[in-house]
Amino acid sequence: MPKVYVGMSGGVDSSVAAALLKGKGYDIIGVFIRAYNLCDWQEERRCALRAAAHLGIPLETLDLSREYECEVVERMLREYKRGRTPNPDIWCNRAIKFGALWDYARAQGAQYIATGHYAENCDGELLMSADAEKDQTYFLWTLTRDDLAHVLFPVGAMTKQEVREKARELGLPNAQKKDSQGVCFIGEMDVKDFLASRIAVEEGRVLDERGRVVGTHPGALLFTLGERRGFTVTEKSPHDEPFYVITKDMSANTITVSPTPLMSRGAAKEINLEETSWVNAPPEIGKTYSARLRHRAPLIPSNVRHSVSDILLTFSEPVLAAPGQSCVLYDGSVCLGGGIIT
Repeated sequence: MPKVYVGMSGGVDSSVAAALLKGKGYDIIGVFIRAYNLCDWQEERRCALRAAAHLGIPLETLDLSREYECEVVERMLREYKRGRTPNPDIWCNRAIKFGALWDYARAQGAQYIATGHYAENCDGELLMSADAEKDQTYFLWTLTRDDLAHVLFPVGAMTKQEVREKARELGLPNAQKKDSQGVCFIGEMDVKDFLASRIAVEEGRVLDERGRVVGTHPGALLFTLGERRGFTVTEKSPHDEPFYVITKDMSANTITVSPTPLMSRGAAKEINLEETSWVNAPPEIGKTYSARLRHRAPLIPSNVRHSVSDILLTFSEPVLAAPGQSCVLYDGSVCLGGGIIT
């Protein structure tokens, strides 16, 4: 049977993925990726080791912390310095899990790599997971047909509840382990705290729509459009609604807030995408697809047009699109790919 290297994070999804593949007779080797020093990687590795031992498969540790620093962390910091809001988990998938891990596995004679992602690989197409709430295709839009030729998603056709039930049935020691939260390489650490530890930030002024100073914030680069926490406002909104960041001025280190988030300059009926990547063919110009602007955000109908940079999407109503975030296109349940919002 083919040899498969399974990325095992210590969580239940990747452990069940390994178990399912072993049950089908594949030659399984677990791989724990050491990602970044800020993570509690030792404890996560212990969880992965216990799961691998229970399944009777070997577990190797692959230190990719230097690759994380160069390919993910440094790029993330550059984007925040530009005033943009990146999706580092997407770069992690592209450069680390489906890049460096595959390079390593192939060098060891593997035919496939597998992960615990909630997505389906069907004849070279990337499909949404059976669990709409857990679907992770938003983070996988940089994969191509060539990638999918050697990638397996064993739990993609399952719901989270079914994965938990399978883990309990198998007696896996991490069957009840909570899902990890936050950015992939900093774990539970707050993103703003991490950024402040790596980038010099200064306290600035919070403005209202008329330009009046109404509060303070710890640094403009720490905020994204639509955010409503982390800054201090000294007066209430007319009906005690929350305030949202509607724009920010990096040179002046100010953010402007409003109780109406769609007043933001980022709210528009048209958005440009750059650095696009398509699983198979690019979308048809003039055709309407479904777009997702944030993980778990609702799908919105959008029409595809050419733009000066790459692709222009048009919407019937204004959408709040933060520069640096990813926009992913779907044709029904098929994930076509996506790009970076400019």
